[in-house]
Amino acid sequence: MPVITCIDDLKRLHRRRTPRMFYDYAESGSWTEQTFRENTSDFDQIRLRQRVAVDMSDRSLGSEMIGQPVTMPVALAPVGLTGMQCADGEIKAARAAERFGVPFTLSTMSICSIEDVAEHTTKPFWFQLYTMKDEDYVRRLIQRAKDAGCSALVITLDLQILGQRHKDLKNGLSAPPKLTPSTIANLMTKWAWGLEMLGTKRRGFGNIVGHVKGVSDTAQLGSWTAEQFDPKLDWAKIAQIKEMWGGPVILKGILDAEDAVKAAEVGADAIVVSNHGGRQLDGALSAIRMLDPILQAVGDRVEVHFDSGIRSGQDVLKAIAMGAKGTYIGRAFVYGLGAMGEQGVMTALEVIQKELDISMALCGKRNIRDVGRDILLIPEDFSGRWQG
Repeated sequence: MPVITCIDDLKRLHRRRTPRMFYDYAESGSWTEQTFRENTSDFDQIRLRQRVAVDMSDRSLGSEMIGQPVTMPVALAPVGLTGMQCADGEIKAARAAERFGVPFTLSTMSICSIEDVAEHTTKPFWFQLYTMKDEDYVRRLIQRAKDAGCSALVITLDLQILGQRHKDLKNGLSAPPKLTPSTIANLMTKWAWGLEMLGTKRRGFGNIVGHVKGVSDTAQLGSWTAEQFDPKLDWAKIAQIKEMWGGPVILKGILDAEDAVKAAEVGADAIVVSNHGGRQLDGALSAIRMLDPILQAVGDRVEVHFDSGIRSGQDVLKAIAMGAKGTYIGRAFVYGLGAMGEQGVMTALEVIQKELDISMALCGKRNIRDVGRDILLIPEDFSGRWQG
């Protein structure tokens, strides 16, 4: 067993173990991937202030996200096709999150269904909703999430149309994978992954197949999903969905101060500053650059969370110090899942927790609730001054 000291160690194992199309699905952005790259590289520009001769004992990372106690201010982000990174991947990730004490968010485009995850966990999880043109399906999907006891609805706003990801097109991404000569050749080198997949019945989109009229198998799914993302989604429809849900609502995909204000006005319990991990609008600013302008725009009117680019505990610390109340990891936990299954997700969380704890202490803080901008050195004009 290799010694795991950072998220990159898990990433290397993930790449060796998982079929190319699913590794590429996780590790890619849209178009030139500029925004995908800068989501992580822009964190490097923010530095931490080292402090000494302060009491570093009895430290605590415990916090809350939308009123829910968390072991540290980190949630597992919704990631589509997680069950293709590892057999029953959503179940394993949800179990790890539950054991660790952080929220798990199930994607609409998951392999394991809402009911599958609920059956194999004991605590409520969050459900992420893509708004579809089929309003009857959306209503039934929301009801299924309610019936499963999901404690928050995460509505993704930045995927009304699908950004182009070159690798997915070239790999012929599908679930389960189509058996072309190149795919077969690659799968032959991933025998451990294949053996696990043979042992599960969950190989299609569990929240869709069998729940949509005219979609009874995966062969019919591609054409349905390509036409179903709702380009007409607007703030009025978001308000309707919020009322339909009737519980805590988190709006994910906010990257502009004006949109953040509108999200607060519509009554969101929290917003997630996110550019979909650089997978939608390439050329947009990184999420960490946009965090401060959004925080200034909304103040205390809505809880602000952060997503896109976190690969370490120091990244979490920087986002929290800037003012975010919580953060989300997507690729970081997927690397662990693809590398080592449920234990890999636990390992990813442990790696981030350890780095967050030590870095916080070396900045002179004992409690994550006391962390603020005073521990940061942020370049002047970090968020940029752009011509209108």
